[in-house]
Amino acid sequence: RVLAQALTRLKDIPPFRKVKTYVCNPKSITMGQLYGQFDPTTHEWTDGVLPSLVKAAAGDTKMDRKWVIFDGPVDALWIENMNTVLDDNKKLCLNSGEIITLPNTMTMMFEVENLAVASPATVSRCGMVYMEPNDRGLMPGILSWLQTQDTDAPTPMPQDIRTLVLLLFAKYL
Repeated sequence: RVLAQALTRLKDIPPFRKVKTYVCNPKSITMGQLYGQFDPTTHEWTDGVLPSLVKAAAGDTKMDRKWVIFDGPVDALWIENMNTVLDDNKKLCLNSGEIITLPNTMTMMFEVENLAVASPATVSRCGMVYMEPNDRGLMPGILSWLQTQDTDAPTPMPQDIRTLVLLLFAKYL
């Protein structure tokens, strides 16, 4: 969501565009609630949360970016039903027979805690990258903070002090 906010703030600078997000936790609901289900009593199809979100985003004709964000654990059961969306043709095929084509302004994003149950094929198809926080270290955060001291601080930090702070972090952490 931070990236969406940053891109939206830059919307007046080409090629950046406003980002509208549609968030869903697929593990918090049943498969029928997620994708939709057929009611055997009434013989009616009821769209699930995902088709409703995708239809809303796909129906928006503005050139804004639309991100459908799956905020929750990856599960082989629900992710496998998204194969056609994750392939190059970008079509959501529902059990009702309906096919929803995603426009080029639309992206499916996955914000996951871990990939413990994700298959290598799913990771590859989704283009997921997972980095353990302890593998990254503190230096990217320190460098980012030092940059804010130059631009966002009421009094910019002098370069010699920034260099000293960087050396101290490198030495003692």
